[in-house]
Amino acid sequence: MSRNNEKNIKKHNDKLHKAQDKVKQAEISRKEKLKQIVKKFNDTKESGTK
Repeated sequence: MSRNNEKNIKKHNDKLHKAQDKVKQAEISRKEKLKQIVKKFNDTKESGTK
């Protein structure tokens, strides 16, 4: 019996896609946090110069 049967392939692909989605979500989260930090920095910088 081969190890590369449909069940094992599906299990592996599901695990792989879950890991890829986790990495993608982490990247999106970092970008959102960076946008918030930049916005906050710009707001404080503008209020300080006025």
